[in-house]
Amino acid sequence: MSFHEVRLPARLAFGSTGGVERRTEIVTLASGHERRNSPWVMGRRRYLIGANLRSLADMAELTAFFEARRGRLYGFRFRDFADFASCAPGGTPAATDQDLGVGDGVRATFALVKAYGDLERPITKPVEGSVRVAVGGVDLAAGAFAVDAATGAVTLATAPAAGAAVTAGFLFDTPVRFDADRLEMTLESFDAGRMAAVPLIEVRA
Repeated sequence: MSFHEVRLPARLAFGSTGGVERRTEIVTLASGHERRNSPWVMGRRRYLIGANLRSLADMAELTAFFEARRGRLYGFRFRDFADFASCAPGGTPAATDQDLGVGDGVRATFALVKAYGDLERPITKPVEGSVRVAVGGVDLAAGAFAVDAATGAVTLATAPAAGAAVTAGFLFDTPVRFDADRLEMTLESFDAGRMAAVPLIEVRA
């Protein structure tokens, strides 16, 4: 995947709107009954940013970021302020927040996930240095595991014993790309302007 491991500056995202979308195919039968199917296992996030920017300096910074990503060509990290942690909003991530799996005495690598009810979302862009891991409810020291910040893979120095629960807490970014190859700005004064909303779409890792 063409992806740059860089995060959009937070202040350029203030005032953004967005959320998760799903794709559901519905066929209505002659009887009036419906058959519903979803080809997507996971939802996909979409956002609109930049509409609240008025400073020419901020608009220039967003333009530079857009150019560096070559428009829609390269993905990047985005902090979704409504959903960026393993814990509840306003909380502090703890090593027991999310279940990653159960040890078998051999397996040492586990993928970060976040549960939404009975659905587990793969977390592929954890924030470096934010991940905490526990085995059997006991926090591991920082040197007892390694995290690949580009994929979300957690590798323990020692494979957990059979039956031992592996859990983790973390902060994370959403991998996105621009969903347009054009930016539009209006100059309103010598030092202020207005930018049309810029769409972002989540990319599958």
